[in-house]
Amino acid sequence: MISKFLRSFMSRRTIFAKLRNKFMNTYASYELVKEARVKFEAERQKLSAPHTVIYFHKVDDPYSALTIEYVDKIISSYDVVLKNILVGEENPETIHEPTLYTDYCLRDVNRIAHYYGVEFSSNSYPKKNLVNLANSILTAVDETDFVAIAKKVSKLLWLHDQKSLEELALKYQASPDTVIKRLEQGNTLRNEKDYYFGSAFYYGKELYWGVDRINYLEERLDELGLRKDPTHESMCIPLIKAPQKLESKTKFNLYYYPSLNSPYTFVSIKGVREICTDYPINLITKPVLPMLMRKMNIPNFKAKYLISDAAREGLKKNNPIGKIYSPIGKPARKAYSLFPIIDEAGKGFEYINELLIASFYDGVNIGKDEYLKDTVKKLGLDWNIISKKLGSNNWKKVLDNNLKDMYSGNCWGVPSFKITDSNDKNPYFVWGQDRMWLIKEEIYRRTNF
Repeated sequence: MISKFLRSFMSRRTIFAKLRNKFMNTYASYELVKEARVKFEAERQKLSAPHTVIYFHKVDDPYSALTIEYVDKIISSYDVVLKNILVGEENPETIHEPTLYTDYCLRDVNRIAHYYGVEFSSNSYPKKNLVNLANSILTAVDETDFVAIAKKVSKLLWLHDQKSLEELALKYQASPDTVIKRLEQGNTLRNEKDYYFGSAFYYGKELYWGVDRINYLEERLDELGLRKDPTHESMCIPLIKAPQKLESKTKFNLYYYPSLNSPYTFVSIKGVREICTDYPINLITKPVLPMLMRKMNIPNFKAKYLISDAAREGLKKNNPIGKIYSPIGKPARKAYSLFPIIDEAGKGFEYINELLIASFYDGVNIGKDEYLKDTVKKLGLDWNIISKKLGSNNWKKVLDNNLKDMYSGNCWGVPSFKITDSNDKNPYFVWGQDRMWLIKEEIYRRTNF
């Protein structure tokens, strides 16, 4: 009942705006995170329990193929107990566009693996019989051998090497019933920790997903003085080739797909400004409706993770989330109604930037006429002209076309990006503010092609 209530007030049609804002502000608060850490460590010490890191591994998850390569490094670098948990299918509530999701994940891992020193190349997901075989092998191995065998199994699985997997299964094999039970237990534990994917670490009531978040786990363990050799640097940093600044006579188009209710979009906006300054691009801003206004329900446990994760990303990137006022519903519709005419005046990105700051830092209702009037004037535009579009419906077609364009690159969430050549050819899509470094890599590659 409580879960349904939470899901209700997080939905696009909710009338519980104050509760939604309180929910988002609570899980974006770093002060509450610090308090929770102190409480957890006190309870752990009281029980004389070890520092236990849980790792969730899913054999046919491309990201797990990257993350498993770093598990033994965590064990060797930190004085922790690592518990490996084998999990099965993701919670279907958390995947809104399954086909786009699976296609994009595989493409993303193919792109980034070599930056993390991992060999990965696969054009398709492994077949079900190979997945079953992989799970059988890992169900049968001892805990002490799990990481080493999981790394081997991962390589063979993504190479679709059935013969080698079958040879390995001669030594490690569990019955189908035992495998099912193991995966069910893993999924249950994952659900209890309020998570929903594989390739994630869990320590002290906080989650760290994939290679993109190992640095936060390291910081947490470093704070506790658990690093065995304090002279060692972070173990998981992509080997980036692109320079901080790049000059070129050729300019590239960077399409930016933001949403007004996305904390990750707010975090990304500073990076977008920096790319505009440092790289030869023409920025084209193409906003889309928030997921909640696209009839996508986000379970409360996923919302908690997304908000808290975006908040720590904001702190890291010196663009912290402040006070939140979610614009879902009428505020977003009114703000979007002005976008087309403001964009025509050349201020589309600046307008979205102001709206995001208001919603995710100042805690302002962007649907108020007075706020919109002040913002338009701040942008140097004539309110008497711009206000004629307030509450109109022209924006709906614009945002719908933007969404179709974003979906064409297998991107369903925000912020997403598309790079094209100056003639608008050769589109290259990336999803998420986590991949803004990859945007630079692609531009750098094209200037040196």
